[in-house]
Amino acid sequence: MRPGALPRRSVAELATMRRAGKVVAEMHERTREALRPGVTTGDLDRIARDVLERRGATSNFLGYGSPPFSGVICASPNDMIVHGIPSDDVVLDDGDIVSIDCGAVIDGWHGDAAYTAGVGTISPEAARLIEVTEASLHAGLAQLVPGNHLGDLGYAIQQVAEAAGFSVVREYVGHGIGRAMHERPDVPNYGSPGAGIKLAAGNTFAVEPMVNLGSAATELLDDDWSVVTADGALSAHFEHSVVVTDDGPEILTVA
Repeated sequence: MRPGALPRRSVAELATMRRAGKVVAEMHERTREALRPGVTTGDLDRIARDVLERRGATSNFLGYGSPPFSGVICASPNDMIVHGIPSDDVVLDDGDIVSIDCGAVIDGWHGDAAYTAGVGTISPEAARLIEVTEASLHAGLAQLVPGNHLGDLGYAIQQVAEAAGFSVVREYVGHGIGRAMHERPDVPNYGSPGAGIKLAAGNTFAVEPMVNLGSAATELLDDDWSVVTADGALSAHFEHSVVVTDDGPEILTVA
């Protein structure tokens, strides 16, 4: 590998990353099924732990960082952008939205993905925020082809979000993924066409737009994990782990 070049994953390495990705997809499926008024984010964490145990995978979230993260999912409701700590004290109500971010490790290879969903009946404004954020993710993923640049991805995400009147979070970004959950490079959700690292088949990334209903400004809470919008407006978050291929992007975190 050239100095400074990004890793190009082998067929065998990608096969293992797909296995990890399928575990993450199942964690998403099971937690989505459980979303209803009255459920706690602690309940959702236990559901995700059960999936990991049944599938023989480990969590790349549990114990991560300083202070060590205490859950296997991040559960971030309403104005919380990312990194919400799951707790039995956080009860989801009708009309809430919540981001569920989780990961899995199989034989040393990582998967990482997130979704945002409504609880019960949500407002049209919240539903549109979720729809646009997911659309921005897929607009960005479409740019992951050999010869494009990371700036093309960030620009595509930014254009979708801002055309809808929303703002893109800048302090928190996507990342490379593989043998570690967070690898180089950073993958911003904004940028300029043709800028940044040139993409090659076999590169793997976790792409994760975070889009706010109001301003892009953020605030870190006293737990040193939870990040909220500075103005109290809603935020949505979607993420997939993906590999660049000669035939276009392949999402790894799907069933």
